[in-house]
Amino acid sequence: MRRALVAGAAATALLTGAGGAFAAPAAPPVTAPAAPSVAPSAAAHSPYGRLRPLAALSAERLASGDLVAAAKWGTGAPIDDPVRERQVLDAVAAQARQLGADPAATMRIFRDQIEASKVVQRGLHRLWDADPSQAPDERPDLGEVRKEINRVNGELVRAVAASPDARSAPSCRPLLAVNAAHVRHERRLDALHTVALARALRSVCTAYAAPGG
Repeated sequence: MRRALVAGAAATALLTGAGGAFAAPAAPPVTAPAAPSVAPSAAAHSPYGRLRPLAALSAERLASGDLVAAAKWGTGAPIDDPVRERQVLDAVAAQARQLGADPAATMRIFRDQIEASKVVQRGLHRLWDADPSQAPDERPDLGEVRKEINRVNGELVRAVAASPDARSAPSCRPLLAVNAAHVRHERRLDALHTVALARALRSVCTAYAAPGG
């Protein structure tokens, strides 16, 4: 655990120090911090293992943000969509209640997920405005993209419901940062998506969640 806390501090610095390079090219490769040394059978039920799906699914959801950005590109459709956002929040709150999870905490986490997706969309639109040659050649079907987002949302709500103790533990923040650094390494996230991932995970640890958020 001590090793994980030290690694987590380094990972936190890595994530929070990503800065505002929202349209930056791929970040240089980094070596992910070592995971806590636990048996595979126990890993999934450890605080580290409970937090792992939250980081992985958040990154998966952010990847859908790329498709949303491409679907909206050149259409004049706004990135902010209050109606869609309200639908998402209502849906995840209802699912949380069905699973016996805290709907307020779940909604708080998903507000961050939504804002993180908008970080990606705005960053990509700025990049494509500056260099149209990098803009997508095809426009995805936004309805189909949202079906995939809804699927990830469901898995993410289940991960939230399965991790109340891990999310409220003092070790949550460093362990979550280690998980985020591993996900960044595995997915080779660029600066834009690294910043967005940190934004997506901001309220996961309840001891650090913004009050009233």
